[in-house]
Amino acid sequence: MWQLLKKEITGFFSSLTGYVVIIVFLLLTGLFLWIFPGQFNILDAGYASLDSLFIIAPWVFLFLVPAVSMRLFADEKKSGTIEFLFTQPLTEMQIVLAKYFAGLSLVIFSLIPTLVYLITVYYLGKPVGNLDLAGITGSYIGLFFLAAIYVAIGVFSSSLTENQIIAFLIAVSLSFFFYIGFEAVGMLDFLNPLSGIILNLGINEHYKSISRGVIDIRDIVYFLSVISLFIFLTKMVLESRKW
Repeated sequence: MWQLLKKEITGFFSSLTGYVVIIVFLLLTGLFLWIFPGQFNILDAGYASLDSLFIIAPWVFLFLVPAVSMRLFADEKKSGTIEFLFTQPLTEMQIVLAKYFAGLSLVIFSLIPTLVYLITVYYLGKPVGNLDLAGITGSYIGLFFLAAIYVAIGVFSSSLTENQIIAFLIAVSLSFFFYIGFEAVGMLDFLNPLSGIILNLGINEHYKSISRGVIDIRDIVYFLSVISLFIFLTKMVLESRKW
């Protein structure tokens, strides 16, 4: 499993894929936070806060993560190398986890440079260091788990087809629905009695909760459950080739 994981990560960075993902993420968030005037611009806001980053980043990852994960299985299917992969001494779950953690590693690599934003905002505060560090820590944890779900959805979508564009569209649609779709459904009048339950099925409710700086075990269980669900579904898709 570790050899496959290493191979996948090396594949990202031996081509331009890994670098493009990190650069695009930092470029888009940096432009909105520091260059483009408006509600997300930290300098225009007049107070030291990274709230804008944690509003923008989920939307950037919504498209960026599927763009990376769409090739993980789809490319193997199209090139015919997936059958060779299954001849290796690896279980379906090990293959899925190797692909998943490879995609997740890119998320981690793209988040690490944003600590420069944190350091900058830290020194912009008056007095220096006047930041809600607990809230920022919670937001980083929430953003990591949110992106981790996107990766799990992306891996699952990639396992469904050999067409990378179709895999991308499926991943974006599912990620969008899990991020904001449940919230929209819960606001429908005729579903009002069930709105609380429906809201808790969506990512955003738990993302906002953990971003307050209080790590609630229910939020962690939610994130891990959704990740596990899509990893399990991916395993089932791979096993279906034997049926």
